Amino acid sequence: MAHSARSGPATRRARGWLRPGGRFPPTREGWWFLAATVLIGIGAVNGGLNLLFALWGMMLFLIVASGVMSELGLRGLEVRRSPPPVIHAKTPYLMGIALTNKKRRLPSFSVEVEYLIDGRPIEKRCYFLKLPAGRTQETAYRHTIARRGRHRVSGLRLATKFPFGLVQKSRDVASAAEVVVYPALVPVSRAVLRGLPVRHAGTRQKWRSRDGDFFGLRDFRPGDDPRDIHWRTSARRGTPFVRENEDDEGTEAAVVLDNAAGAPPEAFEAAVSEAASYALELLARGFRVSLVMRGATLAADTGPAQATRILRALALVEPAPAEAPLEARASGEATIRVRPGAKTELARTRTPARRSA
Repeated sequence: MAHSARSGPATRRARGWLRPGGRFPPTREGWWFLAATVLIGIGAVNGGLNLLFALWGMMLFLIVASGVMSELGLRGLEVRRSPPPVIHAKTPYLMGIALTNKKRRLPSFSVEVEYLIDGRPIEKRCYFLKLPAGRTQETAYRHTIARRGRHRVSGLRLATKFPFGLVQKSRDVASAAEVVVYPALVPVSRAVLRGLPVRHAGTRQKWRSRDGDFFGLRDFRPGDDPRDIHWRTSARRGTPFVRENEDDEGTEAAVVLDNAAGAPPEAFEAAVSEAASYALELLARGFRVSLVMRGATLAADTGPAQATRILRALALVEPAPAEAPLEARASGEATIRVRPGAKTELARTRTPARRSA
């Protein structure tokens, strides 16, 4: 019993090495090589020629050696990805891949890394020619996702044809994640933008202002500057509050997207892209921008955090029933209305809104 207990871990390790994981399909050249091996083996057995037996043995050795060396090449490899913070549909982006060889002595050669989306590899691959033992190498590939929304990333796939190209050994690395792809950006109409207030037509951005008079307090939102927190009120109420100041230079604008069901899918996606593009343009011009859709509304705010909130909401928007309410009258000096299959319109109001800090 003691001898069996001592040999248990060693036996399990040996079984792990003898039982390869992943897929082991021959390549096209490998199939031809296997066919030639079978024919030479048949000729050696039928003819009894020592030369054919020697050649047959060499070919069998190459097949076994190819499988063993490709298995050793994928052992001890650790891969991780570095996705970009923002991904827009139909826009190329760079996906970072880092590969680490944790083996103590053996390097790995000719390793390919594929990105798996919904269990299927995409058409782009990262190639590592040689990865020494104990080293990490990083690279990136350019890819484009055609549609917005949630995309489930099931993991990564490591593959190698080393050393003879007869078999392709591959191993899937489970690393599930969810990627939210923002809508594609399109050029905005200059005719619509000419109707905006003249004082906001410049390119200077002003996200915050602390010089105005005190206006009020509101709940802390992701992306707000911690320096704006009103600590006395936050401590009394047990939740963070930020201070709002009046800013005469800032006005509010609204982007109204009519996401009623019934529009053609192409027209609906084009309207979502227009809404995202106009919202980013208004934010770049210093407006406090709100987003109005059927069944959902984002309050007006400024800055990169508001841009992220708007893009995420538009990335996940779906056609809503026509009975769902659409708040057509939005506060602000400018309202951009986007409808699928219709021309984008700009509505003006007279009362400028206050801008928060």
